[in-house]
Amino acid sequence: MLTVEDLTVRFGATTAVDSVSFELMGDETLALLGPSGCGKSTLLRAIAGLQPIDGGRILLDDHDLAGAGPHERGVGLMFQDHALFPHRNVADNIAFGPRMQGIQPEARIERVAELLDLVGLPGFGARSVATLSGGEAQRVALARALAPRPRVLLLDEPLGSLDRSLRDRLVDELPGVLRAAGTAAIHVTHDHEEAFAVGDRLAVMTKGALRQTGEPERVWAQPATAEVARFLGHTNIIDGTDGLRVVRSDAAAVDEAGELAVIVIRSRFQGSDYDTLVRSSNGDELRLTLQERLVPGTEARLRLDETRVIALRE
Repeated sequence: MLTVEDLTVRFGATTAVDSVSFELMGDETLALLGPSGCGKSTLLRAIAGLQPIDGGRILLDDHDLAGAGPHERGVGLMFQDHALFPHRNVADNIAFGPRMQGIQPEARIERVAELLDLVGLPGFGARSVATLSGGEAQRVALARALAPRPRVLLLDEPLGSLDRSLRDRLVDELPGVLRAAGTAAIHVTHDHEEAFAVGDRLAVMTKGALRQTGEPERVWAQPATAEVARFLGHTNIIDGTDGLRVVRSDAAAVDEAGELAVIVIRSRFQGSDYDTLVRSSNGDELRLTLQERLVPGTEARLRLDETRVIALRE
């Protein structure tokens, strides 16, 4: 189990990682979701021993990693740009870690074959890395990261450089590969769908701090703060003081039947439904997904479902 306690990293007056704490069990993947520049990569580098820390502790199976070098931690790190050795073939790239560990040649050959099968590239060992497609290179990079049998694998935006269709395919495959390898992982991304698909648990990070962790479905359905809700893509977040803060701004906007009068601003067809933007009399804007088109400029009335209202704190 990986335990991070009050981890803090500063660059001068800037706090890049602000008292971050979490636990990672030995058989799970934590999807670390956050915008660019929020400290995700710095957090990974600190765990890997590549970035000095200014406070807190990192423990692996209750062993404090303070003072341990990157190659002594049992932690693997995979970057977005693959970082494969261009002068080595696929097998030699994958065998690099085991060779540095002093593993004998015969065992290295077996390990390479095992991992090529695992990532869906059997028989690719003799291939030059220069001949690989983007998806193949990503699979080889994953195999190389897994080859030394790390207890924790850190994946820093590993699919960010791939086109959407290839990314979607690898997102579907990655959880199965990690489970088969028996490796705990932290998967960093700024893509919501990728995080939901890959993570057993989700951690939302903004401005250097973890704002919320939990099962992806629960975090999505019950964001803890307005900041988390906005980052996850919830659009109907409205200030107020009457207990329906995320739905309306004032009680006068809603009539006795619980209906809200709005003007239709936009109705845009998106394949199977309509992305609709409306504005209430007090200027609040709501974004709705409807099965029919509403004519811009006309008035509509919305009935509020109070069972689906969540009160958020800032």
